Parts: sequence; C-alpha cells; structure tokens
Amino acid sequence: MFNVILFGPPGSGKGTQAARLVDQYGLLHISTGDLFRAEMGNNTPLGRQAKDYIEKGELVPDEVTVGMLENRIDEFPNVPGYLLDGFPRTVAQAEALVGLLRARDQEVGALIALDVEEQELISRLLLRGQSSGRSDDQDESIIRNRLSVYRQETEPVYNFFNARGQAFTVNGMGSVEEIFSRLSRQVDTLKK
Repeated sequence: MFNVILFGPPGSGKGTQAARLVDQYGLLHISTGDLFRAEMGNNTPLGRQAKDYIEKGELVPDEVTVGMLENRIDEFPNVPGYLLDGFPRTVAQAEALVGLLRARDQEVGALIALDVEEQELISRLLLRGQSSGRSDDQDESIIRNRLSVYRQETEPVYNFFNARGQAFTVNGMGSVEEIFSRLSRQVDTLKK
C-alpha cells in the first residue's frame, strides 16, 4: 500500500492535482473537507461534534478530525493506497496519522509538497474567488493571512516528515499538465 500526502499552501493546486493522481494511481482520495461534509451530512456522532465547533466558528479538534479519518480508512481497507489532501495540518495531526497507520501495519509513503511562489498563490486564489464566489478568496488581505497561518501552523508538518526522510518537493509552477508530469515522476520514483 502506498499512502501519499499532497501538501502545499492554499492555491498551490492540491485539489486539481489530487484528482489527477487518484485517476492515475487508483488511490482513495481523502480530503478533510469531504470528510467533514460526509460525517455532518450523515449526522454521525463525529459529524455532530464537528458541526458544533464549526457553527461556533471554532477549529474542529484533532481527535474529531482523526476519528473521521480513521472511519474513512476502515471503510476502504482494500485500496492500493490513500491520497491525503488537506491533512495533516499540524504536527500533532501528523503524529496521529503515523500512529493510526502504524496500528494497521501501514505507513506514509511520502509527503509531496507543491512549491509555488507567494504572488502566484495570491493570483490563483483571487482568480478562484472570482469564478467560485468564495469570499475568502476575494480579499487579498484575507488570503495573505491564510498564507501566514499556513506558514506558522502547517509548514512544520513538512519538517516532521522530512526528518523521517519522507518529504519531497515538486515545482508547482507552470501548467496543470507540467505540474502533474513532475508529480507523476516523483510518485513513480518513490513507489519503486
């Protein structure tokens, strides 16, 4: 089983590239946003807990998010691997993921980070805001704050996996096809 974390700041193209990688390698795409929507939509106990936090404008605690991830992994034990998108966001979540996979005799195969220049991230997010209507992608000051939070809270996850020899960086600049080609080469190298 080959489990991959697709990593990068908002606007780096994780969602776009995740869909392509899932098609190419037959991996199960696990996105925290999708997990939250599914658990809340099905009114599960974890979904109700998450909804309580979200409605108060608070972050969903790690144990709730990890519980949802655990449910999803247990639901699909026979896939060739998982592609994690948007998780882990903190070192505590990274440690929980390693433990969760270890308990199932699995491991993280790699964390692959998309490296994109900050001005390009801002441009991409503003463009997405125009086409999607997402208010958090329409205000440059909000975008800059999100990128700052990412650098402070999420970027250390890269260092966590780098210390384990599992973190890799791919140039996230260029066309969707060029980036996907680089990602595919990296995955093919790591799977050998």
